Amino acid sequence: MTRPQLTRRAALATLTAPALLGCTRKAEEPLRFWAMGREGEVVSELLREFTAEHPDIPIRIEQLPWLSAHEKLLTAFAGDATPDVAQLGNTWVSELGTLDALLPLNDWVAAHNELDPPDWFPGIWHTNVLDGRLLGLPWYVDTRLLFYRRDLFERAGVPRPPIDWSQWTAALDALQTKLGIPHPQLLPLNEFEPLLALALQQPDPLLREGGRYGNFRSAGFRRAAQFFLDRFVSGHAAPVSNTQIANLWHEFGRGTFAAYISGPWNIGELDRRLGPERRNDWSTAPLPGPEGPGASTAGGSSLVVFRRSRRRDDALKLLAYLARPATQARFHAMTGNLPPRRSTWTLPAADGKPLADEPRARAFAQQLERAKPAPAVPEWERIAQEMQQLAQRAVHERWTAARLGQALDARVDAFLEKRRWMLSMRARRGAGA
Repeated sequence: MTRPQLTRRAALATLTAPALLGCTRKAEEPLRFWAMGREGEVVSELLREFTAEHPDIPIRIEQLPWLSAHEKLLTAFAGDATPDVAQLGNTWVSELGTLDALLPLNDWVAAHNELDPPDWFPGIWHTNVLDGRLLGLPWYVDTRLLFYRRDLFERAGVPRPPIDWSQWTAALDALQTKLGIPHPQLLPLNEFEPLLALALQQPDPLLREGGRYGNFRSAGFRRAAQFFLDRFVSGHAAPVSNTQIANLWHEFGRGTFAAYISGPWNIGELDRRLGPERRNDWSTAPLPGPEGPGASTAGGSSLVVFRRSRRRDDALKLLAYLARPATQARFHAMTGNLPPRRSTWTLPAADGKPLADEPRARAFAQQLERAKPAPAVPEWERIAQEMQQLAQRAVHERWTAARLGQALDARVDAFLEKRRWMLSMRARRGAGA
């Protein structure tokens, strides 16, 4: 999802903020565009140029809160009331794709050279692919990497951020022994993303047999889980949730911990909360991997066109406009969201410097080259939450990595029972045909 800290539990009631853009003499209804959260607040301004280029395409923007957007989308699908275009958290693409609610974009992209698929970060691009069908275009990207106190690392004798697990462990040891920081790494137990990132660094997939079963007993996941659990056994990380930290940015500034795993929004938060005088004290770095620079999560939001849209051509024109590097650069300036196309990172920003030249953002560009999508199954969000809950229990009860993997497989296999049945029925129908 776009904001991983939000849950999918929500009331069906939504708050909508419609905006009508453009003038037209056409009698038909305007193009309906559903956007969520902060993106829904700024998209009207972003579309002014599109409206000037296409005065015959009126657009009605409906702003949805993230907490209720998922239920709103499913209700709209069931009631044949889907919009023409929508922003989706990219973990929702597989769910709506399985329902055959989304328009495949393969042929359209192939016919438009300016969309240039190799220009997009591959991990985020593939979050939109289901069974070979491209069902959306990335709108912005999100990944997780290491925020660290550069000044504390240097005082501990670590002049550069770690690039592999052994260097990471050694750096945390040095922060403990030389600076006396009891728990130098923050790994909140109510977040699944750190363990997921470590698991994505392994060669073994998280699900096996086409997403029919869990694969958490694999050697790869056990290795990731063992590294994660060892951080708590060694005292590198305290067994706390982020709700037990009064103020994350303040505690980071105080040196209560010297490293944590987070996303791009915290660049602006730390700049604002710690101030320019502390700017040289902290930085970002790609996640260390088992043997070198490691993979991380591929998150963010995508733009989709619904199959039931009666204005497909206009909807696709809107997607093409929002996919332009120049449009993405303006969107980044408005929101701070990271662009999904490499070429956008090289465009001069308001200060004349490309985003790729900003040191803290550059680490995200490097990480995005190694971002990997989560399994494309509708049940993934439920699986991720179960992974977090069982990992939390494993830390508190001192489970082994093998026991954690076994427990996860048992739960996940139960979650996927309906999927196995549906795939079996589909295979039988195919064989009968």
